[in-house]
Amino acid sequence: MTFAPPAPPAFADCTPAQKTARVITDILAPTNLVIALLLVVGGHSTHSWAGLGWGLLAALFCGVIPISIVLLGVKRSKLTDKHIRVRRQRIVPMALSLISVVTGVTLLYVLNAPSDVSALVVAMLVGLVSSLLVTVGWQISIHNSVAGGVAMILLLVFGPWALPAVLSAVAIGWSRIILKAHTVAQILAGTALGGTAALTFALLR
Repeated sequence: MTFAPPAPPAFADCTPAQKTARVITDILAPTNLVIALLLVVGGHSTHSWAGLGWGLLAALFCGVIPISIVLLGVKRSKLTDKHIRVRRQRIVPMALSLISVVTGVTLLYVLNAPSDVSALVVAMLVGLVSSLLVTVGWQISIHNSVAGGVAMILLLVFGPWALPAVLSAVAIGWSRIILKAHTVAQILAGTALGGTAALTFALLR
């Protein structure tokens, strides 16, 4: 029998470290990082507003629709919360998100989007599939999978200027441990899995 992890305490009842961890977890949530990355890489791809528009289109399918699926699941009490603490609950929203990302990839290629944007969305698709396959048997940290991938991709695009993104990934890992959402092994495995997305981006851009 699979048991749900205990619900986190109310924010007011948290220790200072737990409050900090919850803020980091929410601000640097996977959806926020995905949308921000697509906008940054989109704008950089053409150095114009057009690139930002491509990033917005990609963000719709890779960020907005997936988080909407999760929030709808929470509203209908099918999911524990927007971070989906119960592993078995992750399968359906991740599968539906996969369909959304595939649709986005197809549309971007049909419309001849900038190569960096198209490559990034394909990379996200690879990362999502990899995470879904692992999640079937083990609850890795999706937060760190995304954060690790984002940090590596930013380093590929901007070089050493993107090193602060690595600190963000470390901060997310710390927050997930403080909140007892994941073990160190799950954090490290998630971060390593983010490398599949970064490698895909490097090969396709």
